Amino acid sequence: MNNPSVNGNHDEQRADAVAPTTHWAQIGESTFVAGMWLLFHVHRVLGRWPFLACLYPVVTYYWLTRPVARRSSLEYLERLHASRGVWSKAPGWRESLRHFRMFAQVILDKMLALSGSYPASRVHIDGHQSILALIARGQGGVLVTAHMGCIELCQVLAEKRDGLRLNVLVHTRHAERFNRVLDRLSPGNKVRFLQVTDFSAATAMMLSERVAAGEFIAIAGDRVPVQKSKTTSARFLGHEAVFPSGPYVIAALLKCPLFLMTCTHAGDGYALRIAELAARVELPRARRDQAIAEYARIYAAAIEDRLAGAPLDWFNFFPFWAQTGDAGAAPARPQQAQQQ
Repeated sequence: MNNPSVNGNHDEQRADAVAPTTHWAQIGESTFVAGMWLLFHVHRVLGRWPFLACLYPVVTYYWLTRPVARRSSLEYLERLHASRGVWSKAPGWRESLRHFRMFAQVILDKMLALSGSYPASRVHIDGHQSILALIARGQGGVLVTAHMGCIELCQVLAEKRDGLRLNVLVHTRHAERFNRVLDRLSPGNKVRFLQVTDFSAATAMMLSERVAAGEFIAIAGDRVPVQKSKTTSARFLGHEAVFPSGPYVIAALLKCPLFLMTCTHAGDGYALRIAELAARVELPRARRDQAIAEYARIYAAAIEDRLAGAPLDWFNFFPFWAQTGDAGAAPARPQQAQQQ
């Protein structure tokens, strides 16, 4: 979702009709830095409920005028229900609108999390002991995440635990502006955004140095990169989907543990869960593609489990099952994932 100008709105509506499988990075999201900064100040002046009262009409308008995002929302909800039976009947437009409104609420929580203003008492953290053990030994690792819930609440974990530093890899060109916003919201914060649009030897060396220094690298496992990149495929909510190979290749190159980190709604707050996917990612040359596909299968299954308990927390408002490796290489053949 994005926050375009009037002309941008017209262009996006035209793109909706002409190119429904546009790469996610070209579609954009409403969490652009300027928009997030404005929303945060509206909340600070007016409070949460006036903020939401102002925001909901905007979200409803967006839902009405963005057919690609609306169809993508409904496709996800229908496939989740078919796989997990989370509602008493098949979801329709009401659930899709609730899906958009949930995202609107999470936008605010993202800003509160990054500013250090979200109440830590409303974040239940589970599975972080293995990370703390690594920190105690001066070691780091890779955290694969997803665009679900409010993953920015990892800031709460970083603030609670001395020595935990997080580096979030992003595939778009907003990293420096995000960091400037972070510095203004919460000087001295322990979460940094790193722009990685092209994975080079220099990038690998930089990440290796950070992990060796006991830092953690966080990377989304549910969106293919902007630049040409290897992908794999796995079953997700009953259908074959394309996933990036990057998280597993990076963990293998850095020779460090790989964890899944998610943050979804639970009660009146969130549950931040960390689970080890592999103590060491092994990608044997003879079966490299198959090994990557197996890691993606494990990741996809774990994400499904999380979403079954928080069905409105999935925030990929684009044709997710139509992703390809282009901008990128062709995805791994589906049968590779099915053979695992």
